[in-house]
Amino acid sequence: MYIPRCMSTQHPDNVNPPFFSPNSEIKGEDEVTETYYVFSHLGCDEQMWDCEGKEVDNYVVKKLLTKYELFFRENKLGKDVFLTLRVPNPAIERAESKILIETLESIPRSYDTAKVFYGEDIAPIFEVILPMTTSANDLNRIYYYYKKFVAGKEKMLIRKKDITVKEWIGSFKPKEINVIPLFEDYKSMLNSDKITENYLRDKNFEYQRVFLARSDPAMNYGMISALLLNKIALMKLDELAEKISIDIYPIIGIGSAPFRGNLKPKTVDQIIAEYPSVHTFTIQSSFKYDNPPSDVSKAIKKLKSKKKKNADIVDIEKSLDIINKYTEQYQKQITNVASIINRLSRFVPSRRKRKLHIGLFGYSRKMGNIVLPRAITFTCVLYSIGVPPEILGFDALSEKDIDFLSDIYVNFEKDFYDALKYLDWESPLITDSLKKSVREHFPEVEEDRKHVNISRKIYHLLATDGTDSIKESILEAANLRKFLG
Repeated sequence: MYIPRCMSTQHPDNVNPPFFSPNSEIKGEDEVTETYYVFSHLGCDEQMWDCEGKEVDNYVVKKLLTKYELFFRENKLGKDVFLTLRVPNPAIERAESKILIETLESIPRSYDTAKVFYGEDIAPIFEVILPMTTSANDLNRIYYYYKKFVAGKEKMLIRKKDITVKEWIGSFKPKEINVIPLFEDYKSMLNSDKITENYLRDKNFEYQRVFLARSDPAMNYGMISALLLNKIALMKLDELAEKISIDIYPIIGIGSAPFRGNLKPKTVDQIIAEYPSVHTFTIQSSFKYDNPPSDVSKAIKKLKSKKKKNADIVDIEKSLDIINKYTEQYQKQITNVASIINRLSRFVPSRRKRKLHIGLFGYSRKMGNIVLPRAITFTCVLYSIGVPPEILGFDALSEKDIDFLSDIYVNFEKDFYDALKYLDWESPLITDSLKKSVREHFPEVEEDRKHVNISRKIYHLLATDGTDSIKESILEAANLRKFLG
């Protein structure tokens, strides 16, 4: 069984719209075209199809096979290239919970379409991703609902002494699907091994894929915490695979901003070194559309050739000590700029036609709850006003903490220097303590003067209600960075 290596996603972190989209927002049929493009031209071997927060196209398989017949004759969907659905989590996204049912019901119909197209039994969709997974129950409910109430309905009688559903309209395949947990919050990431083990307990799978978030943990707890949480989770998943003798293939969700992971075509070698045990990397929109296609396809080819190795060994106790004090400082500093973030967020251009997903950001009861935009907009806003979010919370770290991070965080200096080019050292939003700490540890910053000037202009326009040209300036700065947020 081939497990894909490069998962194209629909994360809207791109500055520039792709050539095939007539609008600045990718939507509807454009996303079908995008799926073909990332397979045929860029070399991705998987497309995550997001069924949250937008009108769901349950006919994507039929559209792909009919519109791009030649390509999919030679590259079989479900065998050579893969379509993986990201479904709503009913435990959290109540308003969209019925979309989950619609999506699961579409899987057998897509199977029938592929059966007619290929003349053989190939399931074009057989895995779904569950965001914000917090327990094995979350996963089992989807797994068993599909098995019992979608595929399993074929055994039901239409009425007493009548024919079965299968005799009436045919069989339902695949008979079961797998559910990929996406772990996004502190507690769930630390317990990702236990949750995965509980899910696998009554199943006879050859392998299991596990998805670890990188953006939302960074937004919620700061960049350093996000990295350490991922390292701990990856180590625990390695240990679990050995314990239960089932292959586990980690997926990590990384964007182009250093805050969100720093995966760009030019940083592929860095990312491979940082996450040796990761099997699948997300290829988000900025990676695909803010870089020359030749560079993108070469980078994807390199990621696909990566050999999976053992995860880094992490001192969990020391890591959690750093996470806890760093997160506290990070969240305090976010609190101080939250109002500006929210005011400026409405000027960040949208790159996908969809509603916002539910965010996870929350503070302790002493500080109350703060509503913030999602991670891409959040990151874009802070860069746009000269405050790269990577630096927030940094002054909570001691020399011993930084020595520890320098050993475990392979790209510690590279990521920070990448971000610090865009820091406005004169910003009134940054405390003297934070400036001092950052200067001491990163003395050789090469400032992007043009970007700093634009960020000062944006801050001034916001402070004086001169909002007419803010959106234009945000895009101008994002073009210099080559990512929106």
